[in-house]
This record gives sequence, structure tokens and C-alpha cells, in this order.
Amino acid sequence: MKTKDERLKSKGIRRKTENAKRETRNAKMANKNTKPLAVDVLTLFPDMIEAYCGTAILGRAQKSGLLKVKAHQLRDWAIDKHGHVDDRPFGGGAGMVMRVEPFFDALRALRVRSPKREVRHDGLRASSSALRTRVILTSAKGKTFTQADAKRLSKYDRLVFLCGRYEGVDERVAEKLADEELSIGQYVMTGGELASLVMIDAVARLRPGVLGQPASLDEESWSDGDKKEYPQYTRPDVYNKWKVPKVLLSGDHAEIKKWREANR
Repeated sequence: MKTKDERLKSKGIRRKTENAKRETRNAKMANKNTKPLAVDVLTLFPDMIEAYCGTAILGRAQKSGLLKVKAHQLRDWAIDKHGHVDDRPFGGGAGMVMRVEPFFDALRALRVRSPKREVRHDGLRASSSALRTRVILTSAKGKTFTQADAKRLSKYDRLVFLCGRYEGVDERVAEKLADEELSIGQYVMTGGELASLVMIDAVARLRPGVLGQPASLDEESWSDGDKKEYPQYTRPDVYNKWKVPKVLLSGDHAEIKKWREANR
């Protein structure tokens, strides 16, 4: 006979399985009427992108056809047979700078328009579908990414992330190829891959069908201006003498709503 802890553990596993099945089912239903969000990432480390985007909620969204993430090895468009994509900075200085040509050639191969001139990189006029594409350069000097940006970008059909490395990226990439530069905070990392993953995750979960329970988006942090989500608790109601607020156990929905509003 199972102990109480074993029964609770078994119940918890069943609940997780049921939730995962519900999310997949809801995603498939939404997929019938929803165009998938296509995401391309130009990077020197495609495995980093594919590993994260192939698991958990993003992985299920891809299997359900709601999301299509493709990481492209930037060295495929290197300037020589040795795979070089960087060079020394004009004017001197430490480090190496990523060249403009690999990004230009990659965007042309992916048939992404040139946003500054409203033509594709092959010189043709951009189609209406191409105009629903946003090219984003991850950059420490870019605008700080917010939930408002996630909502805005979730309306596009296709997002293309350009990930920098080394000392930086030739400024002509920002000026001529990218629609915008975005940062995820006032700090510097070794590359733009993690920044692109943060933005992909934040954007993708806002697309219809990606989350199993869309209502969960309504009251979470930053969904309404600068408000944060109220504190959340689950079983047990007492642990180590740490107690859940009594109002949440009362069953009084009006009082619970007041408490949550007061604690956002």
C-alpha cells in the first residue's frame, strides 16, 4: 500500500502529464487557424539555439506547428574557405569586429528584405509577407527589451535575430540591415545568443495556442503596464511553520481578488 507521500507524488506526476497533454491539444486546435511564427537566428553557435527551443513549451509549440525556429551557422557565409567572419577594427582597438558581408549574404539567402530600403537583399521589391518580418540585432547598446516589445514583436509573421560575438558588429549591420537593436539589460555578455533566446521565449509564449492556459497571461508581471504579478502559493498550506495567507484558503473570491490587487 502506498504511503501518503507516494500517493501525492503519483498524483503530481499525473497532473503534470495531463497539463502537458492539454497544452499540446490546445496548441493543435489553435494551429488550425493560426499562422506559425517563423524565427531565424544567425549565429556562430546554432546548437545553443536549437537545444533550448527544442524543449519544454517552445519544443511543444514547434511540434504543434505554432512555432518554427531555425538556427543558421553564420560561417556558411564566411568571406573565405577558412570560415572567417570577423576582422580587425578600423582606427585600432582591442578585439575583433564581425564583418558586414556574412550578415548581408545570409539575409539575401534567406530572402529577407532590406528594411531600410524596403527591398529584399536580392534587389527585388519586398512582398507583403516580407514586410511582416522584423530583423533584430542583439546589442548591448540597443534599446532595453521589455514586455511591451514582446507584445509588439508577437504580431509579426517572422523574426530574424542577428547574434554578435567578439568585440562587436560592424555598424553597417545596424544601419543598413537591422530594423532595430535590442538589449536585455545594462551588462555585456560574450555573445547575442542568450539575448535572442530570452526574446524568442518572451515573444513565442504570447502567440495563440502556445500556452496551455491563455488566461495565465492576463495577470502576470508587466502584462498591465508596470504592475507585477501577485504572490502565488500552492500545497501544503503550512510548511516549516511558513503559512499561506488565510484569505487564499477562505474560498471568498471577492476577498481573494482584493488581496491580489493589493499585492501586485
